[in-house]
Amino acid sequence: MRPAIPFEIALADLPRSAVSPLFERLRKSVGRVTRRTPLPDEVARWHTHAIGGVERRFAQPITFTPYASVQPCSARCSFCSENLRKSDGGTPASRLRPAPDYFDGLSRALRALRGVPLSWSLSGLETSDDADWMLRLLHMLTASESDGPVVEDRVLYTNGAGFAAPQGEVLRRALQGFELSWLELSRHHHDGAINQSIMRFRPEVTIGDQAVFERTARQLADAVPLRLVCILQRGGVAQSQDVAAYLSWARQCGAGTVVFREFSRLDDAYRDNATARYLRAERVSMDALLAACLDDPEVSRGWTLESLTEGYYFWNLRLCTASGLNVIFESADYGAMHERHATGDIYKLVYFANGQLCAGWEPGHDVLLDIRTEQVLSHG
Repeated sequence: MRPAIPFEIALADLPRSAVSPLFERLRKSVGRVTRRTPLPDEVARWHTHAIGGVERRFAQPITFTPYASVQPCSARCSFCSENLRKSDGGTPASRLRPAPDYFDGLSRALRALRGVPLSWSLSGLETSDDADWMLRLLHMLTASESDGPVVEDRVLYTNGAGFAAPQGEVLRRALQGFELSWLELSRHHHDGAINQSIMRFRPEVTIGDQAVFERTARQLADAVPLRLVCILQRGGVAQSQDVAAYLSWARQCGAGTVVFREFSRLDDAYRDNATARYLRAERVSMDALLAACLDDPEVSRGWTLESLTEGYYFWNLRLCTASGLNVIFESADYGAMHERHATGDIYKLVYFANGQLCAGWEPGHDVLLDIRTEQVLSHG
């Protein structure tokens, strides 16, 4: 998501843990980087706010996610980070289901954050799988803005399933009314059969069909700014020629931006389960693929490198093709994310179905407020 104001620093100023080996090569073409993460002593980019009587520092910009987990996801991607399990146990967010008073709790959590500048980042499992829940969520977030947080961006991450279902048109109109900044639509290969082998949509989910997806994507592109998101992996988009084919197809789907993401890099905080093993075995190196694309004149002819961005646990390169399509290559490191969270400063806000507002992606960890007890819990 975009910062409201571009903050730039020289690449040499980045911490070594955040620098990809490819950065030095790109430095000659791009030169500078947009830094989304404030330095510890950069006072103007920290927002101090008391929540539950405890004063905290919130990085700016910061995103708030009402984690969607009404039902199991309509897709069953083998690489899904929601299926990773931390070594220290606890109930994973994907297993929590909202109680009838969920929205009352969400409203109270938002009131506790009143005054903190936020961006809405709608994700979790699949938000659009339950259209009624999604519509109620959009209504509540819109209403909260009247006397609540200052909201910069509004972004939805989705596999598109609900938009190809009976209430798809209602959801599209709701996103327009919500003034969505952009929609990130997941599709991990331009060939329908290969994509289905990766995403494994359930049999009754029509978005898995290639023609249905392409029609739905064009309808979404007519309603809101559309980004197609492709997670790189062996057997999917893995070589420079795959990138070129995907970009050509994405334009036909109406996308204005394409995001290629590498599997997130894991630290030793995670158990060695099937998802972690899949990430190790099927990983495609972002550095290697991007370098191959840049070295292939048939793929990168007309590309203009525009900027590098450093987030609190990711980096990306943004470029524009000769046809005007925006392209983002992005890499993330969960170890860096955990290091940031361990500082006690707040870089991320997630509200879970169990009524906990947390500064991270694990219920029971980094809990800022537990709506069930109205108690602030210790960090960690």
